[in-house]
Amino acid sequence: MKKVLKIISNVITAILFINLLVMAFLVVSSKASGGEPQALGYQLKTVLSGSMEPTFMTGSVIAVKPLNSKEKTDLKQGDIITFMDDEKILITHRIVGVEVSGDQVMYETKGDNNNATDMDLVLSDNVVAKYADFTIPYIGYFINIAQSKEGSAILLIVPGMLLLGYAGFSILTALREIELKIIKKDIEEKSA
Repeated sequence: MKKVLKIISNVITAILFINLLVMAFLVVSSKASGGEPQALGYQLKTVLSGSMEPTFMTGSVIAVKPLNSKEKTDLKQGDIITFMDDEKILITHRIVGVEVSGDQVMYETKGDNNNATDMDLVLSDNVVAKYADFTIPYIGYFINIAQSKEGSAILLIVPGMLLLGYAGFSILTALREIELKIIKKDIEEKSA
Protein backbone atom coordinates (compact mmCIF):
# COMPACT_ATOMS: atom_id res chain seq x y z
CA MET A 1 0.00 0.00 0.00
CA LYS A 2 2.87 2.37 0.80
CA LYS A 3 4.42 1.76 -2.62
CA VAL A 4 1.14 2.64 -4.37
CA LEU A 5 0.80 5.83 -2.30
CA LYS A 6 4.41 6.75 -3.06
CA ILE A 7 3.85 6.24 -6.81
CA ILE A 8 0.65 8.33 -6.70
CA SER A 9 2.53 10.97 -4.71
CA ASN A 10 5.34 11.10 -7.27
CA VAL A 11 2.90 11.32 -10.19
CA ILE A 12 0.98 14.20 -8.57
CA THR A 13 4.23 16.03 -7.82
CA ALA A 14 5.43 15.57 -11.42
CA ILE A 15 2.12 16.78 -12.88
CA LEU A 16 2.07 19.87 -10.67
CA PHE A 17 5.71 20.66 -11.44
CA ILE A 18 5.25 20.22 -15.21
CA ASN A 19 2.10 22.38 -15.08
CA LEU A 20 4.04 25.07 -13.23
CA LEU A 21 6.87 24.98 -15.80
CA VAL A 22 4.50 25.07 -18.81
CA MET A 23 2.46 27.94 -17.38
CA ALA A 24 5.62 29.87 -16.50
CA PHE A 25 6.89 29.36 -20.07
CA LEU A 26 3.59 30.49 -21.60
CA VAL A 27 3.35 33.59 -19.41
CA VAL A 28 6.99 34.64 -19.85
CA SER A 29 6.95 33.88 -23.59
CA SER A 30 3.74 35.81 -24.23
CA LYS A 31 4.91 38.78 -22.14
CA ALA A 32 8.34 38.82 -23.83
CA SER A 33 6.89 38.72 -27.35
CA GLY A 34 4.18 41.24 -26.53
CA GLY A 35 1.47 38.90 -27.78
CA GLU A 36 1.26 35.23 -28.60
CA PRO A 37 3.80 32.83 -27.07
CA GLN A 38 6.72 31.73 -29.24
CA ALA A 39 8.83 28.59 -29.25
CA LEU A 40 11.72 27.63 -31.55
CA GLY A 41 10.88 30.34 -34.09
CA TYR A 42 7.18 29.45 -34.27
CA GLN A 43 4.33 31.51 -32.91
CA LEU A 44 1.49 29.83 -31.08
CA LYS A 45 -1.91 31.18 -32.08
CA THR A 46 -5.21 30.43 -30.41
CA VAL A 47 -8.12 29.49 -32.70
CA LEU A 48 -10.99 31.76 -31.67
CA SER A 49 -13.67 30.79 -34.18
CA GLY A 50 -15.00 27.73 -35.95
CA SER A 51 -14.27 29.00 -39.47
CA MET A 52 -11.50 26.41 -40.01
CA GLU A 53 -13.26 23.40 -38.46
CA PRO A 54 -12.66 20.48 -38.73
CA THR A 55 -9.02 21.36 -39.60
CA PHE A 56 -8.70 23.30 -36.31
CA MET A 57 -11.30 23.16 -33.58
CA THR A 58 -12.21 26.30 -31.65
CA GLY A 59 -9.91 26.63 -28.63
CA SER A 60 -7.02 24.80 -30.29
CA VAL A 61 -3.50 26.18 -30.48
CA ILE A 62 -1.76 26.16 -33.83
CA ALA A 63 1.88 26.80 -34.61
CA VAL A 64 2.61 29.26 -37.41
CA LYS A 65 5.94 30.21 -38.97
CA PRO A 66 6.47 33.96 -39.52
CA LEU A 67 7.34 34.69 -43.16
CA ASN A 68 9.83 37.07 -44.77
CA SER A 69 8.91 39.23 -47.79
CA LYS A 70 10.04 36.63 -50.35
CA GLU A 71 8.14 33.79 -48.66
CA LYS A 72 4.96 35.91 -48.54
CA THR A 73 4.84 36.02 -52.35
CA ASP A 74 5.68 32.32 -52.87
CA LEU A 75 2.57 30.86 -51.21
CA LYS A 76 0.32 28.57 -53.21
CA GLN A 77 -3.24 27.32 -53.29
CA GLY A 78 -3.96 25.03 -50.34
CA ASP A 79 -1.53 26.75 -47.93
CA ILE A 80 -3.04 27.91 -44.67
CA ILE A 81 -1.96 31.44 -43.79
CA THR A 82 -2.41 33.91 -40.98
CA PHE A 83 -3.04 37.43 -42.25
CA MET A 84 -4.03 40.86 -40.99
CA ASP A 85 -7.39 42.07 -42.25
CA ASP A 86 -8.43 45.71 -42.80
CA GLU A 87 -9.53 46.00 -39.16
CA LYS A 88 -6.10 44.83 -37.90
CA ILE A 89 -7.49 41.44 -36.81
CA LEU A 90 -5.44 38.29 -37.41
CA ILE A 91 -7.27 35.62 -39.40
CA THR A 92 -6.09 32.13 -40.33
CA HIS A 93 -7.69 30.76 -43.51
CA ARG A 94 -6.76 28.58 -46.48
CA ILE A 95 -5.60 30.01 -49.82
CA VAL A 96 -8.09 28.97 -52.51
CA GLY A 97 -6.72 31.16 -55.29
CA VAL A 98 -3.64 33.21 -56.20
CA GLU A 99 -3.79 36.36 -58.33
CA VAL A 100 -0.74 38.23 -59.62
CA SER A 101 -1.12 41.83 -60.76
CA GLY A 102 2.20 43.36 -61.74
CA ASP A 103 4.44 43.20 -58.68
CA GLN A 104 1.53 42.50 -56.34
CA VAL A 105 0.54 39.00 -55.28
CA MET A 106 -2.94 38.63 -53.79
CA TYR A 107 -4.56 35.62 -52.24
CA GLU A 108 -8.18 34.55 -52.27
CA THR A 109 -8.88 32.89 -48.91
CA LYS A 110 -11.64 30.88 -47.32
CA GLY A 111 -12.28 29.25 -43.96
CA ASP A 112 -12.72 25.49 -44.40
CA ASN A 113 -16.05 25.67 -42.56
CA ASN A 114 -17.31 28.78 -44.41
CA ASN A 115 -19.71 28.56 -47.35
CA ALA A 116 -18.10 31.34 -49.35
CA THR A 117 -14.66 32.83 -49.89
CA ASP A 118 -13.58 35.87 -47.89
CA MET A 119 -14.88 39.15 -49.34
CA ASP A 120 -11.49 40.81 -49.81
CA LEU A 121 -8.34 39.51 -51.41
CA VAL A 122 -5.30 39.37 -49.11
CA LEU A 123 -2.25 41.33 -50.19
CA SER A 124 0.98 39.39 -49.74
CA ASP A 125 2.21 42.26 -47.51
CA ASN A 126 -0.64 41.51 -45.07
CA VAL A 127 0.36 37.85 -44.67
CA VAL A 128 1.96 37.33 -41.26
CA ALA A 129 2.69 33.60 -41.12
CA LYS A 130 2.05 30.17 -42.58
CA TYR A 131 0.52 27.24 -40.69
CA ALA A 132 3.25 24.81 -39.59
CA ASP A 133 1.12 21.61 -39.49
CA PHE A 134 1.06 21.51 -35.68
CA THR A 135 -2.13 21.72 -33.62
CA ILE A 136 -2.91 21.09 -29.96
CA PRO A 137 -6.67 20.86 -29.31
CA TYR A 138 -8.31 22.91 -26.54
CA ILE A 139 -5.13 24.29 -24.93
CA GLY A 140 -5.89 27.71 -26.43
CA TYR A 141 -8.40 28.34 -23.68
CA PHE A 142 -5.58 28.06 -21.13
CA ILE A 143 -3.29 30.36 -23.13
CA ASN A 144 -6.00 33.01 -23.27
CA ILE A 145 -6.41 32.76 -19.52
CA ALA A 146 -2.63 32.82 -19.02
CA GLN A 147 -2.33 36.03 -21.03
CA SER A 148 -4.62 37.96 -18.69
CA LYS A 149 -3.10 39.43 -15.52
CA GLU A 150 -5.47 37.55 -13.25
CA GLY A 151 -5.12 34.31 -15.19
CA SER A 152 -1.33 34.38 -15.25
CA ALA A 153 -1.26 35.05 -11.52
CA ILE A 154 -3.66 32.20 -10.82
CA LEU A 155 -1.92 29.75 -13.16
CA LEU A 156 1.46 30.46 -11.57
CA ILE A 157 0.41 30.84 -7.95
CA VAL A 158 -2.03 27.93 -7.63
CA PRO A 159 0.37 25.18 -8.84
CA GLY A 160 3.14 26.77 -6.77
CA MET A 161 0.95 26.80 -3.67
CA LEU A 162 -0.14 23.20 -4.31
CA LEU A 163 3.51 22.15 -4.63
CA LEU A 164 4.41 23.98 -1.40
CA GLY A 165 1.41 22.48 0.39
CA TYR A 166 2.29 19.02 -0.83
CA ALA A 167 5.94 19.50 0.20
CA GLY A 168 4.77 20.60 3.67
CA PHE A 169 2.51 17.56 3.90
CA SER A 170 5.39 15.26 2.88
CA ILE A 171 7.70 16.84 5.46
CA LEU A 172 5.10 16.46 8.22
CA THR A 173 4.49 12.82 7.25
CA ALA A 174 8.23 12.12 7.33
CA LEU A 175 8.57 13.83 10.72
CA ARG A 176 5.71 11.73 12.13
CA GLU A 177 7.36 8.54 10.88
CA ILE A 178 10.66 9.56 12.50
CA GLU A 179 8.86 10.41 15.73
CA LEU A 180 7.08 7.04 15.72
CA LYS A 181 10.39 5.24 15.16
CA ILE A 182 11.95 7.13 18.10
CA ILE A 183 9.00 6.32 20.36
CA LYS A 184 9.07 2.67 19.27
CA LYS A 185 12.84 2.52 19.93
CA ASP A 186 12.37 4.09 23.40
CA ILE A 187 9.65 1.54 24.28
CA GLU A 188 11.88 -1.33 23.12
CA GLU A 189 14.82 -0.02 25.18
CA LYS A 190 12.66 0.41 28.33
CA SER A 191 11.15 -3.09 28.03
CA ALA A 192 14.55 -4.71 27.49
